[in-house]
Parts: sequence; C-alpha cells; structure tokens
Amino acid sequence: MDGAHRTFLIIGGGLAGAKAAQTLREEGFSGRVILIGDEHEHPYERPPLSKDYLVGRAERDSVYVHEPSWYAHHRVELHLGQPAVAIDRQAREVRLGDGTRLSYDALLLATGAEPRRLDVPGTDLAGVHHLRRLAHADHLRGVLTGGPSGGDAGLVIAGAGWIGLEVAAAARSLGVPVTVVEPEPTPLHRVLGPELGRFFTDLHLEHGVRFVFGSQLVEITGRDGMVASVRTDDGRELPARAVLAAIGAAPRTALAEAAGLALVDRAEGGGIAVDTALRTSDPLIFAAGDVASVALPGGAGDRRRVEHWANALNSGPAAARAMLGQQVSYDRVPYFFTDQYDVGLEYSGWAPPGDYDQVVYRGDVDKRAFLAFWLREGRVLAGMNVNIWDVTDPIQRLVRSPEPVDAEALADSETPLTSLLGERVPDELA
Repeated sequence: MDGAHRTFLIIGGGLAGAKAAQTLREEGFSGRVILIGDEHEHPYERPPLSKDYLVGRAERDSVYVHEPSWYAHHRVELHLGQPAVAIDRQAREVRLGDGTRLSYDALLLATGAEPRRLDVPGTDLAGVHHLRRLAHADHLRGVLTGGPSGGDAGLVIAGAGWIGLEVAAAARSLGVPVTVVEPEPTPLHRVLGPELGRFFTDLHLEHGVRFVFGSQLVEITGRDGMVASVRTDDGRELPARAVLAAIGAAPRTALAEAAGLALVDRAEGGGIAVDTALRTSDPLIFAAGDVASVALPGGAGDRRRVEHWANALNSGPAAARAMLGQQVSYDRVPYFFTDQYDVGLEYSGWAPPGDYDQVVYRGDVDKRAFLAFWLREGRVLAGMNVNIWDVTDPIQRLVRSPEPVDAEALADSETPLTSLLGERVPDELA
C-alpha cells in the first residue's frame, strides 16, 4: 500500500504506538508517519520497570521497543517531550504544547494510562512513588538499591495487584523490608479470586513480605520533608522510608474527551470506545493499547479494556492495519505474564470473582508447578500456567471455546488439554 501523500499521526510513545508505526512501514505505507510522545524517552516497554530494570539486572537500553536509529531509518518522525494538547477533528489537526499544528489523514490514540493517586495527607512528601514511567522506575530504583535502611523502615506498598506484588518481589530480592497494605482479603482478589490469592499470599510471606489485609492508607507522615511512616484506617502506624502507590491506573482519555469522542463510563472500565476494528466514533481516529475499550464481537454491546503488555503489543499493529483500510476484527484473549521470585506464570482470559463457580487445578500446587482454570457451568473462562510452559495456546483455545469441559479430565495431567476440544495435541503440549 503506497499512500505517499497521506499522513498518519500516532499520539503515544509506548509499545502500542511504536508497534503501530512499525506495522505501517511493514505493510508498505510510504506516506508520513509521525509519532508524538510526551516523554523525552524513545518508546519503551513497561514490564521491565517493575522487574529486571528496577533491580539493576537490565540496562536502560534494553527497555526500548526499537533502537533510536530505527525511527530515522524507517522515516518515522518523532516529536518527543512534546504533549499533544488538542485535536481539531474538523480541520484534521493535532496541536502540540509548543503550538505546532500537525495535519493528519488518520490518527491513532495510544495515550495509555496513568497511575491512580493516593488521596491522603502526606502525598507531597519526598519518598512517595508511583510506577508507570521510566523516570518513576529510576527514582524507585535509587531507593531500593541504595543500601539497607536499618530496622523495619523499608517500603510500604499500597495495593496488592500485579505491580504491587512485582515490586514487592524486586524489593525483597535486594533485602529491603516490605509491607503491603491491601483492602481486599487476599492479593489480586479482584482478578484471581481468593483461591489463587492465597497462593500469592503464601509465596510472598515465605520471602518475608508483611501483609496488612482489610486496610488502606489514611495518612503518610514525615520528618524533615521525608516519608517516615504511614497510618492505616484500622489505627496501625507502620514505619517507612518510601511508599509506593500501586492502586491501579486510569486510562488517559482527556484528549479524546475534549475532542468529543465517545468514552466508556468508569464503572464499565473507562477508556475510549472503539469498535472491533479499533475505530473510535470518528472514522478517521483509532485507539489502541491501555486506553481503548474494545467492542467484543457478537453485537451484544459488551466491551473490554485491557492494560497488559500483550494487548499493547497486538492492538497497535491491528489499529495500523485498520488505518490502512484492511479488514480487522480485534478479538484477542486477554493475556498477562509475571515473574516473582522463583515463580513465573502466564494468565489467559478473564474471570473476576462472581463470574466463575469453580476453580480446577492440574499439577502440584505445593511444588508451584501447576495449571489453574476458572470455570462457569463447565466452561473455561480463564487459565493460568505456573512454572509450566508452552501451554498458552491450548489454554487460550479452551477459553475461546463455548463448550463446557469435563472438570475431572481437565484436572488430569495425563489428559492432553486439546483432547478436551476433540483435537489431537503433540506430546510437548500435553
């Protein structure tokens, strides 16, 4: 596809935006490709920020999606450190913070999400952290690698979600005392439910993490402008030299809202409403990554917004193809991976508490080598493989299948997973 006289703009310097630019060139688009990012960094991936990069096991260059020279070599124009502040849909222009106006023939919004802030006294103290950007990781890395603090005054993490637990594991690997304050009864309660939440509780307790469940922070107290302790709503005072707010992220929709694009209510996950081709309510504007709330196939009005790495990796290229006029129906199974201590896992699907009626295990949970499946009326809604690899494909096929499975066969390690779909499967995927 040529399009030599057309200009495609991408707002967002993360994985989705960078992969969209790459796909445009791979698909033969020869027009202008302009990528706008409000950070001065070249587009980078976020998973290392709470893992290897955070503890100093990965170099800074390793987080970038492409080498910096890739953009010039592929004629992708970069506007870094320059936020987009307005979209003029009638004029088909984007205005940048310095007043520059850029025209577009098609526009992709890959603006991502931003960390939710703690709404308590003391958040202005030095030592209060968020983790979303490379600069955030640099600051927190300095705290974690700065040597022992002495006593119990280590890191207090508000929130036991994926980011909170990954940072807890990273901090403990460096010997930093960690306390996690979580209002739910287990970690990851709203994602995995209490059954697997208890698995993560035991894992982190074994490595010295302290949990305070059923509580939340109400104040951060300081000394000489620095964090000294936190107070919880049940009256506890916990010593701290640093606090990480890991209470989730909110889609960055302000630009889309100001432009009059259709949004999704926060109670339904928020984000920019897009169809299965990732097209917004304006046919020339698309959205991908964390910010996009995608209509699910079937026309029932159901939507899903996914904030994980795989969604950015796949939806950016899908949006690029849709911008080129190709037929696109974006319907990926939600996927997430994490590494904590000696546990690596992959999770596919979506089964929050209340959606499932049974959890089935295959393998040895005590030895931390197992699969877990969340079922409703026999149908697999989600599956997780823990320290067992090369099974994501059959797990995702089970998730996609509308047919119920036999729970006993699902739990039987001798029964090939895809035989539950009436398929033969190679031994290595059994």
